[in-house]
Amino acid sequence: MVNPSIDVHAFAPEIVITVAAVVCLLVDLFVPQRPELVPRLASIGVLAALIPVLTLAADGSDRSMFGGAFVVDNYTLVFQGFFLVVAYFTLLISVDYIGEGDYYRGEYYVMMLVSVLGLLVMAGARDLISIFVALETISIPTFVLAGWRKHDTKSNEAALKYFLIGVLSTAIMLYGMSLVFGMANSTVLSDISKYAATDTPALFAGAVFLTLAGFAFKISAVPFHFWAPDTYEGSPTPVTAFLSVASKAGGFVALLTIIRLGFFPSGDSWEPIIWVLAAASMTLGNLAALRQTNAIRMLAYSAIAQTGFMLVPLAVAGDVPGNSAWEAVVIYLLIYGAMTLGAFAAVIAAARRTGSAEMSSFAGLGRTDPLLAVMLSIFLLSLAGVPPLAGWFAKFVMFRAVFDAGTTAAVVLGVIAAVNSVVAFFYYAVIPRKTWFHEPAEGAVDAKTKPTPVALNVALLLTTATVLVIGIYPQFFARLGELAFTPG
Repeated sequence: MVNPSIDVHAFAPEIVITVAAVVCLLVDLFVPQRPELVPRLASIGVLAALIPVLTLAADGSDRSMFGGAFVVDNYTLVFQGFFLVVAYFTLLISVDYIGEGDYYRGEYYVMMLVSVLGLLVMAGARDLISIFVALETISIPTFVLAGWRKHDTKSNEAALKYFLIGVLSTAIMLYGMSLVFGMANSTVLSDISKYAATDTPALFAGAVFLTLAGFAFKISAVPFHFWAPDTYEGSPTPVTAFLSVASKAGGFVALLTIIRLGFFPSGDSWEPIIWVLAAASMTLGNLAALRQTNAIRMLAYSAIAQTGFMLVPLAVAGDVPGNSAWEAVVIYLLIYGAMTLGAFAAVIAAARRTGSAEMSSFAGLGRTDPLLAVMLSIFLLSLAGVPPLAGWFAKFVMFRAVFDAGTTAAVVLGVIAAVNSVVAFFYYAVIPRKTWFHEPAEGAVDAKTKPTPVALNVALLLTTATVLVIGIYPQFFARLGELAFTPG
């Protein structure tokens, strides 16, 4: 038996994160009197993992291992860089939130790093087994993180719902994958693609449906979204931000990879599924968000609606020549990450001051803390797609993919997306309206009395700058979208 050839440089980001997780675990065990060391080491580990991502990008060559089951190319590196940046920002907004709460600290960062390890593997996974292992490596730590406030009944409920529905979706997905393997006689996506290009039986469409249903849970697409609102509200808010951005992005990467490299030739088996998921997620997510009074629940339903918008280019990808539809999904996902991380960071900062995440408690924030109110408004209006903020470009590439497709199904989906974009503005504008046009609540805390922690301020300023710069100069993210599908 020949041992597999392992390219250490290609695996360097995963190796660095693994070492960082082990070091954090040992430091927390043997130096418990210095709890501030663990988040610092975790942050250093995440930044250190970016170095091999950059060196691999500079090298420019594609690397394939384990018979094509794991590949490092531009697509992999774009998403690995994105996941590491998201992880760093999550750590920034976590450090004071976790440090000030009655929570176990060290294990939190270890769990976060393990989930990031799964995300890095997911970016390079090219067969069903490695995709499944990566997906579970992402998910299992987040089941624990969702219930981190173990003395809080809402947090317990959040973790239980997330776990039970997660296990069910995994079983459905595995059943679909087993059927695909049985028919294609391979788990490698390139082999599955060759089989999908033949005259496949009707059972193959059923296998595709079951497989995609499992991924639909990971990205909280309707009708597999039931866990999201309660889990988002009950989890610690930094965990909610991580679930909403990194975990969702991991699911999207898996979905993109398996459709583009595996199921794409059999368009009739996956395009209708994605079309329905996109239309349902946009519509139900937006309508439910209109009724929310809590900022976290509103952002939860917003995340469901944004899932629908991100699925639109994917639903029409089979009718768009070239890679523009795939690029649209990547660009939207990157911009969504910046907007949503910033929105959650701003809500954390506002809730620290008011003691509540209820929208009514943000009334008059523009007078008590104008800078925070400005940043909160920027993120929410960007999510609504208001120019010249980054969100407008995300919507632009989405609608461009629809116009490029030009089919009846694409046009109908584009109309649904346009209507939902208008509906979304009404609930995204609620908090800015309250912060600027309502009187401060009685006993409101002034910014000078309770300043925002430094790490949280850094996260807010950097995400704000990103949203503003990308809105004015979107070519950078557009270039990343192109690079993701450019061979090395």
